[in-house]
Amino acid sequence: MSNQSKEQRLHIATIGKTVGIKGDLKFHIHCDFPEQFQDNSTFLTNKNNTITLSDVNHERSLIKIAGINTIEDAKKFTNIKLYTTREETRKNCHLNDGEFFWFDLEDCEVFEDGKLLGVVNEVERITISNYLNVKTNEELVKSGSAKSFLIPFHKPFILNTDIDKKIITVDGAMDILEAS
Repeated sequence: MSNQSKEQRLHIATIGKTVGIKGDLKFHIHCDFPEQFQDNSTFLTNKNNTITLSDVNHERSLIKIAGINTIEDAKKFTNIKLYTTREETRKNCHLNDGEFFWFDLEDCEVFEDGKLLGVVNEVERITISNYLNVKTNEELVKSGSAKSFLIPFHKPFILNTDIDKKIITVDGAMDILEAS
């Protein structure tokens, strides 16, 4: 997701194989906000055009594309990737207090006890946990630290996240870096 986010396009789903004879397609969601996939919602594709979903069945992970009613026409959309923008994501997706969009965490500086440890390169999900992939500060790399390291994005490691100032304050991350 990181590379697309830097281009202002976020990969949020991939269309799979056809199902049945009326143009239904499997649908693989690659984001935490399935509510943005509704009937009549429109998305950018990796073919530089837009498509509109005419019918979304979340229970069966199936979609229909507006104007596509045959298996032959639907097959043309197999493996098409759907994208949205940061602005559309902010508009269509609700966050609770203390939650952040991954793209807002990227490029944040990471500090522990006032010392800059590095900058968030991307957010990775490993099993059920999110991790900040941090590019280590050059001064620390020169003194023998790893070029990058992972910090679990939860307490007790994350003390404060200020998206406006692009600063994340952490505790225990220096120990993780030294062990990397």
